[in-house]
Amino acid sequence: MSLQQFHVVRLLRQQAQSRPNAIALEGFEMASPWQQLSWQEFERRTDRLARQLIAGKLAIQDKVAILSNNCPQWTVSDVAALKARAVVVPIYPTSTAEQAAYIINDAEAGWLFVDCARSYALACELRALCPSLQRIVVFDGAVELAHESDCYLDELLNRPVDEQAGTELELRIAGANLDELLTLIYTSGTTGDPKGVMLPHRAFASTVRQHDQRLAVSPGHVSLAFLPLSHVFERGWSFYVLCRGGHNVYLSDTNRVKEAIAAVRPHTLCVVPRFLEKVYSAVQDKVARAPKTRQALFHWALAVGQHQFEVDQGRARSSLWLKLKARIADALVASKLRQVLGGRLRFMPCGGAALDPKVGAFFNAVNIPVLCGYGLTETTATVTCNTLDNRVPGSNGQTLPEVEVRLGADDEILVRGDTVMSGYYKRPEDTAAAFQDGWFRTGDAGRLDAAGNLFITDRIKELMKTSNGKYIAPQRVEGKVGCCPFIEQVAIIADARNYVTALIVPAFETLEAWAREVGLSYESKLELIRHSHVLEHFEARLKLMQQELAGFEQIKKFTLLPDAFTMESGLITPTLKLKRKMIYHKYAREISAMYGG
Repeated sequence: MSLQQFHVVRLLRQQAQSRPNAIALEGFEMASPWQQLSWQEFERRTDRLARQLIAGKLAIQDKVAILSNNCPQWTVSDVAALKARAVVVPIYPTSTAEQAAYIINDAEAGWLFVDCARSYALACELRALCPSLQRIVVFDGAVELAHESDCYLDELLNRPVDEQAGTELELRIAGANLDELLTLIYTSGTTGDPKGVMLPHRAFASTVRQHDQRLAVSPGHVSLAFLPLSHVFERGWSFYVLCRGGHNVYLSDTNRVKEAIAAVRPHTLCVVPRFLEKVYSAVQDKVARAPKTRQALFHWALAVGQHQFEVDQGRARSSLWLKLKARIADALVASKLRQVLGGRLRFMPCGGAALDPKVGAFFNAVNIPVLCGYGLTETTATVTCNTLDNRVPGSNGQTLPEVEVRLGADDEILVRGDTVMSGYYKRPEDTAAAFQDGWFRTGDAGRLDAAGNLFITDRIKELMKTSNGKYIAPQRVEGKVGCCPFIEQVAIIADARNYVTALIVPAFETLEAWAREVGLSYESKLELIRHSHVLEHFEARLKLMQQELAGFEQIKKFTLLPDAFTMESGLITPTLKLKRKMIYHKYAREISAMYGG
């Protein structure tokens, strides 16, 4: 089939025709009329909204911004804008007015969709800061509107449909081509101003065609969308799920992911390593508190499960004895752990950072397939990925069938293919610098094994060099210690220093439970983290967690912090990456003290 047949709008229309009464979108614990949308209703609402956009003078390739938490309205607004052949510009709902204004002004967006009172208050600020912004549409009907040109999404959907706009919509869809922009996604901007990544329809069409050969989703399969739709990973995956007739469930409050997984029982969900590390550390903590016999059973079951996994992957031989042990181990341990994650998980695509091999091995042993991949916003997410029948520990899997990867100078990963961006919006110099002879420069270093599996060896952009000349990959160290159930967040310091130190945010729920067990008394979080027994406890935990690290990589000193790194404080990006410069600036005094300052 030609790539044009994989145009996202075309595929979604096909699903609406073939599965009219099946559920397409669902809002977790949302009220009607957005709790569940059938394919027929999804098609009707996106068509009506597209007509209203056209009637509102939205031209082809005009920009439409969405600033909202995950919800069905997000995707309805997204797809409606795509049907009208507009360019969708996602904005993280945690953005400040300054960040959002930069994006809207750079993209020259005329329409802005927002979800709740908080987002609408921000949108009202933006109106004065953004000359291009003309219309604001609000998802929540309980929000009081402050401007006569603003409206509610439900109201807009129920307005009489302009007949001429309907004719124009069909003409626009018929004339759609793959080289038009589907979206502008602004990079997180850990350094400097965000850049608008231009991704055409061709990139997403190619992603769908290639995913069919690697990570097939069947009609009716349930996917839980809890990572932000503002990011290419979740949005690209949601498009794929819907284009293949899946049932997408939206979670707006990520703090409720545990109960959402139990209630929704998804077949798949996109995850980042931190989510898996938390599950792993919670299980390890529970096991550590269990009787010795149960601990022994758990470790035996994991060892059997790991052996069976290697057999299933074709890397070890089976036997009747192993099959029997695997059945017993699964019944007594692994099946119970799978039930915690809903009991129906077929696989979890994982990206965003390196996954610690120990964590990956745990999920493999209990038969919850974690499919680690590698990609960037500039490559429409996936460049390489593991698959159900090719999971190589520590690797990011093989290249997608229509994507090319090669290694350049310093083993830099270079990528070429239809999924690579058109360039950075209005930034020709940055675009030119990002390419080398037609290949996109990722800024990451890697190696390929004989089977073509990609291993990330260094984050070139993030490498730290100690004053002793040793290079340290901070994510590797942070990934190792982040598996500790007592650690919520960690930021290491090493650049131009003679040893490694760390700022650590404890997992206070776990720490406070431990403090009660050992009889520590304290009046506040600050008093708790300064207690000598707590510091000794963390020293012991760090020693244990860093056994696999080289001496020069290991954290020698640390400071416990009472407050988490948050988006609101400007210390992490919306994709949970550390804003190191901001963290180092805020905690300059604590860092200086660890180096004798």
